[in-house]
Amino acid sequence: MKAIGKGLMMITGMLLALATGAGETTAAQNIRVGAAINMTGPASTFGQYHARGMKDYFRYVNEVRKGVGGRQIEMLLVDTGYKVPEAVAAVRKFAVQERVDMMATWGAGEGLAAKPIVQQYRIPTINFSTSWEILQPPVSYMYLPFGSYRMDCQAVLEYIRAVHKGKEAPRVGLLTYNNAYGRSIHQPTREYAAKNGINLVAVEEFPPKTMDLTTEMLRLKKNNVDYVFMQVLPATVVTALKNADRAAYEPLFLGTWTSTDPDFFPMAKGLIRDRLVIQFPGGVPSDRSKGIKILQDLWKRYGTVKEFDASYWEGVVVGMIMERAFIRAKEKYGRIDAATINRAMEGFRNEDFGGLVPSVTYTAADHGASFTARMVRVRENGEFVPLTNFYVPGKEKIRMLKK
Repeated sequence: MKAIGKGLMMITGMLLALATGAGETTAAQNIRVGAAINMTGPASTFGQYHARGMKDYFRYVNEVRKGVGGRQIEMLLVDTGYKVPEAVAAVRKFAVQERVDMMATWGAGEGLAAKPIVQQYRIPTINFSTSWEILQPPVSYMYLPFGSYRMDCQAVLEYIRAVHKGKEAPRVGLLTYNNAYGRSIHQPTREYAAKNGINLVAVEEFPPKTMDLTTEMLRLKKNNVDYVFMQVLPATVVTALKNADRAAYEPLFLGTWTSTDPDFFPMAKGLIRDRLVIQFPGGVPSDRSKGIKILQDLWKRYGTVKEFDASYWEGVVVGMIMERAFIRAKEKYGRIDAATINRAMEGFRNEDFGGLVPSVTYTAADHGASFTARMVRVRENGEFVPLTNFYVPGKEKIRMLKK
């Protein structure tokens, strides 16, 4: 009997040791982030700099802040090639095989296709594209980092109304791709134009691979469009500016925050002039905010970029929001995993990111982050010059800044 008792004690001790060891291993595991990003397909410059921004910020957190709760952040990056099937496969792998704690998806189409998998496996996911369709019910587990393209539409139209001169209604035309990304501004623009006394007189849409927009520019000119609102990628913005010159057409071009990337400025040299204004919902170097100082610190530490870039900025913003979610999960629930991260994010109330991005609020019903915009002028040298204050379209009055 004594021998049996001793044997049972030994077995119990071994089980306790194994359990304790497993607990220590789990506590020491990295926080795993899966990122399904377009690195080689069309518009890959965006994706490359998104990934660089995320990587640099997580490296900063790991090296300077010693991780979160004693755990390092590990980023698993997969190139989707701007292909929906590749993005879906990557997200499924992250969920089933890699057992990640959080994910980032990229384009509008990719995010929409991945959404059912995200929700099936209940992994909080931030989508880089701020397509408002991402947040159509059911909203669970899918998040945006800042205001959606629906916000861009209202902000752009309110700016047009503010700067327009003359008694007649502003004449606006849309220039967009014929895909989910391009068409994401169609419905909101129609809605806001009808409510705000703006005349939407033309919609020109075309395939993303279109290399010449002379015909579209001539049609917009024929319709006396004074303001061309674009939802196209940077290379196509360059084409639009070039073909407008060819057609002797001089409207004001307006776009969303996706209108520029690092390749844009060399290609657009001599074309931008003083005619490109975009909605950009974030901090720029002239703000000299705490968030901008962190961004500049990353440039100096890692040398990934040498100056402000909107794509790198968004990568850092997504990384910041994720880190804050990990911190809040640890503070509130004592552990960091997909379930606690999601609960923590839905508890965000005006989370401050030092002015790098508007304060973020998420609730169980609203994962849109913010509805705060501002308009900036894009300069030939890559500078973003604020033209307005930060404002909530539809609620706060737009205020023009002195140039």
